[in-house]
This record gives sequence, C-alpha cells and structure tokens, in this order.
Amino acid sequence: MQNVLITGADGFIGSHLTELFLKKGYKVRALTQYNSFNYWGWLEDIPENENLEIMTGDVRDPHFCKEITKGMDVVFHLAALIAIPYSYVAPDSYVDTNVKGTLNICQAAKENGNIRVIHTSTSEVYGTAKYVPIDEEHPKQPQSPYSASKIGADAMAMSFYNAFNLPVTVARPFNTYGPRQSARAIIPTIITQIASGKKEIKLGDLTPTRDMNYVKDTCCGFLALAESDDTIGKEINISSNYEISMADLVDKIVEIMGKEVEIITDQQRIRPEKSEVFRLWGDNSLITELTGFSPAYSIEEGLKETISWYTHENNLKQYKTGLYNI
Repeated sequence: MQNVLITGADGFIGSHLTELFLKKGYKVRALTQYNSFNYWGWLEDIPENENLEIMTGDVRDPHFCKEITKGMDVVFHLAALIAIPYSYVAPDSYVDTNVKGTLNICQAAKENGNIRVIHTSTSEVYGTAKYVPIDEEHPKQPQSPYSASKIGADAMAMSFYNAFNLPVTVARPFNTYGPRQSARAIIPTIITQIASGKKEIKLGDLTPTRDMNYVKDTCCGFLALAESDDTIGKEINISSNYEISMADLVDKIVEIMGKEVEIITDQQRIRPEKSEVFRLWGDNSLITELTGFSPAYSIEEGLKETISWYTHENNLKQYKTGLYNI
C-alpha cells in the first residue's frame, strides 16, 4: 500500500485520514469536490507535502472516477452527503451521491485492476438498537433517507465483492467527533456556542445515547482495516464499545470548559419521532479480533483535545454559532 486515493478528503474525517497517511509516508491523492473558488475544504489546513496530490471533481461522474483510481493501491471512499436533517429536504441527492457515487468508485476500481476499496458506512444504518452492544449481524433499519442511502451504498459495495471478487471492506464508524467537525453535530455545537459566550445553549433531544469515537481513533481503525487481508469481504464496526447519553455528554463538556449554561430545547433540531435513533452502542470485538485495533482515546481525552481546537480564535471564527445549518 503506497499509493492511496481518499475521496471526501476535504471533509472532517477525510482530512484527518489524509494527515495520517502523509505522516506514515504514503503518497496520497486527495479528492475534494469541485468548486469554482478552488477551495479545498479542510485540506486547506494541511501544509504542502510532496506526497500530497489534491484533485477536484465529483464521484457522481463515472468517467472521472475511472481516471482518479488509476495507479492506486487502495481507495478509501469517504465522499458522501452525511447531514441527516438535509436528507429530509433533498433525499434524491443522497441517492445520487451516496449510492451512485459508491457504484462509480467500485466500478472504476474493478476496471482498473481490482483495486482494494475501503468503503465508509455509518452506524446510522443500524437504527435504534434492538440489542446492545450492536455487532455486525444487527439488522439494518432505514430511519432516515440518509441511512437508507448508506444501506444502499454498503450493499452496492458488497455486491462488487460477491459478484466480481473486488477486494472490498465496509468500514462502519460509530459517532466520530473531533477538530474540524461540522457544527451541525452535537459536540461542536455545544462547544462553539459556549466558546462564543452564549449562556443559553440550543440543542435537540438529549435522551439518545451514542458510541463516541475520537477522530484519530477512527482513522487508525481505517488504517488497520486496510492493512489486513482478513477484513476483505466483511462489514466491520469501528467503535469504542462505550455508550453515553447526550445529556451526560453535555455535562462533561460544560465541566471541562468550566462554564455555567442553560440548555434550551430547539424544536428545529428534533428529528421526526420514528426517525430518531435512540440508542447506539457498538461492539468492536470483530475489528479487534481481525486487526488488533482498539481505541487509544478515552471520551475525556478526546473531548479535551476537541475543546482546545474549537476554542482557538482562528478556528472558532470559522463557525456561525448563531445559525443552525441543517
């Protein structure tokens, strides 16, 4: 594994994954979505590196996908629409990007010599837990158009393994947090509102639980999956095997930041009742068994690093804390 393509490299997890591979000396082709401003998203934060090639384009174009996968040893496919609230507004775009984009990448990898593909899933495909901890045999439940599109994308990726023997691994990270995450997610929205001086913090439902994973752990999980042939043809959780309620998460952040705030329920942040995923707690025994991977960061350690990044003046000013963006 010397030449690596990362789609969605301009995003939250993708930019951290790009940094990880550059630090390890790999040659990285980083895909950012084309725009006329020549803006590279979070890749703008990564210093110039002779091993980094940034390309702009769109995974919805099959011909483009065939070009960018040429000469690659591994493709980490992270490009996707991920905002659950926006999937209620524009579900068709999620099918185009998430399902068809995955088809295009897998087809390109097949045509360019059966290139190894690490396809990115999400714990949202499981829906509200029917049992915990959630292992890879847990049934899939499409509780939002986003999760439905990712269920379809995962199935598309696995179909290329079954039908064409394409070396595919479906990486299924549970809730990842850390520097550069969208303020739409709960941890950044809490931190940025407090850091900007607000005394009333607007949040959604605080009763659901999540399995939170610091982004550096998630990226190391991706690397572990790619380095093992035993993971080919499998769907594998990347999780902490730890569950925390959103209310307890708020308390931890408030305690670390040393502020007194009042929590206000913001109705626009509440999911439709049947669409809310109330419990996620991931079983990480399979990835540990196959690769030896286990998370290095506790929730407290990850939150401290995350808070430190968001409260830096240059980082905080990039977030519009008074605006909830779906």
